[in-house]
Amino acid sequence: MLVRGSILLVLLGAAGLASAQETPYFITYTHHMEEPGSLEIALNPVVGIPKGGARRFTASSLELEYGVNGWWTSELYLDSQKTGPDRALFTGWRFENRFRLLMKEHAVNPVLYVEYEDITGADRMLKEVVGFDTFEDLLQPPDEGRHEKKREVETKLILSSNRKGWNVAGNLIAEKNLNGSPIEFGYAAAVSRPLALAASPDPCSLCPENFSVGVEMYGGLGERRQVKLAGTSHYIAPAIAWNLPNGVTFKFSPSFGGNSNSNRALVRFGVSYEIPQFFR
Repeated sequence: MLVRGSILLVLLGAAGLASAQETPYFITYTHHMEEPGSLEIALNPVVGIPKGGARRFTASSLELEYGVNGWWTSELYLDSQKTGPDRALFTGWRFENRFRLLMKEHAVNPVLYVEYEDITGADRMLKEVVGFDTFEDLLQPPDEGRHEKKREVETKLILSSNRKGWNVAGNLIAEKNLNGSPIEFGYAAAVSRPLALAASPDPCSLCPENFSVGVEMYGGLGERRQVKLAGTSHYIAPAIAWNLPNGVTFKFSPSFGGNSNSNRALVRFGVSYEIPQFFR
């Protein structure tokens, strides 16, 4: 009941609200696209505090995001992880494309997301929760998981809105492992706002308008013919972003497990740099 009520609170309580700057989200996507011709380079480590006897880990993803044009953004992820004293492992790559379906700003702006993943069972980025994912998925040692190949196709329907400085966004996720597993579902929802809307007259790094704060919720929704909140994991994650005038953005977000199936915490960090008109 607590998980259901919290999801409704994020979605409904922010629906009447809704910034040109980058949002503080790590999991939830919005309708904001990369500027055409611009390249964003980002590094997003996550520190995992699991339970059930699993060891703490640090995973990281190098992200290269390019604005193909005004309605199409493409992104490549290179993932790695290190668990306890074990050696670091490269865990695979992911290639995503986002397509904005309506170019003009509307009350709700839909975006279609399609991603192909070629990762191993040692991957620890946990960019989404789908199906019946729980903390038990991390009990397998990475040296064993690296032999398990996961080739998956993931789609998302992204719905996002801006109003009076607020952004509210929701994602519906469907993921299919190409080895024949059933389609798995998940969700993400978020709301955020900059600390100030009016920009300072002079360039400033610590001005309130450079900071955005928000909160995300994400979790699994079961599988085909078993769509439900029970039996999977859910997280709530406050988040903050610091957008500097030189194109650098820092992010921080601790995710806390919302039920007994979740890990204790996932602490995410992020730093990104945007290169305008990279190929021009």
